[in-house]
Amino acid sequence: MLRQTIIAALAVLALIAGASVVDAQVSVNVGINLPRPPSLVIIPQTPVAYAPAVPANLFFYSGQYYVFANNGWYAGPTYNGPWVVVAPTHIPPPILAVPVRYYRAPPPGWKHWKRAEPPRWDKHDEKAFRKAEKEEVKAERKEQKESEKEGRKEKHK
Repeated sequence: MLRQTIIAALAVLALIAGASVVDAQVSVNVGINLPRPPSLVIIPQTPVAYAPAVPANLFFYSGQYYVFANNGWYAGPTYNGPWVVVAPTHIPPPILAVPVRYYRAPPPGWKHWKRAEPPRWDKHDEKAFRKAEKEEVKAERKEQKESEKEGRKEKHK
């Protein structure tokens, strides 16, 4: 009897732990849905690769994919994500040093910038990051509330 109780308790703990891990995993849709891995080209004199045939600012560096979209940075383990918001201070310097000409979808505000130079990462970009970060927190809260609501429904069944 004690053995069955211990096994049941461990099973319940495993289910609870698994549920909390799922709740914590929130990804952001950056609009990239590729049917297969994109061809990557190394940017001259850098360790960074970009995807010239993809209509997005998709970069690959040190085993990680990075996307610059909606004035914010996102990172993911594969070319299709899942994507998470990344503070500009946590983007590797080689990515930030990529010249404007390698951004396949540069923001309109970059139109007059020198294409051979990296973007001007200034306070405007920090403000955009804070906005993207707030949106991600909202999405996480919403998903958590929905998950809790579903959990309550399951209890009442």
